[in-house]
Amino acid sequence: MTSSDKTLAMRLLEGKKVAYTALRYDPDVSVSAVEVAEAVGLPPAQVFKTLVTQPDAGKPILAVIPAPAELDLKALAKAAGLKKVRMATQADAERLTGLQKGGISVLALVNKGFKVFLDSSAQQFDQIAMSAGERGVQVQLAPKDFMRVTGAHSDAISQYSR
Repeated sequence: MTSSDKTLAMRLLEGKKVAYTALRYDPDVSVSAVEVAEAVGLPPAQVFKTLVTQPDAGKPILAVIPAPAELDLKALAKAAGLKKVRMATQADAERLTGLQKGGISVLALVNKGFKVFLDSSAQQFDQIAMSAGERGVQVQLAPKDFMRVTGAHSDAISQYSR
């Protein structure tokens, strides 16, 4: 892979000496994180999506949760020490991060001042996958490395719908 094939997230990981695997898929195929998991050949619970939330005041909070799960807004607000947070609209999420839906990646937003929360379910895996900052590219890395590089907090912030 040439350096021009690498995303900002990949260059960040290399700069921090973090081992990762790039996983590529057809960016036109997927519409959901579960379909991305299928496309890269991983169990959906091991592929994480980044959701943008907004508190009443201050910078948005990025929540990183398993593909098939739903964000528990109350749990996230509690973990962040806030009364409540709400989901950003797709347009707001793209505007606030400068990235497109399906390509929003905490790894591409390091040093931008976002608070980051990783669902604690990530700890059950040696490796988790997430967007590398553009549609069609995922990076797979150890949860502990993700937390170290991003300053993420780990908490139970998702739930599976019944």
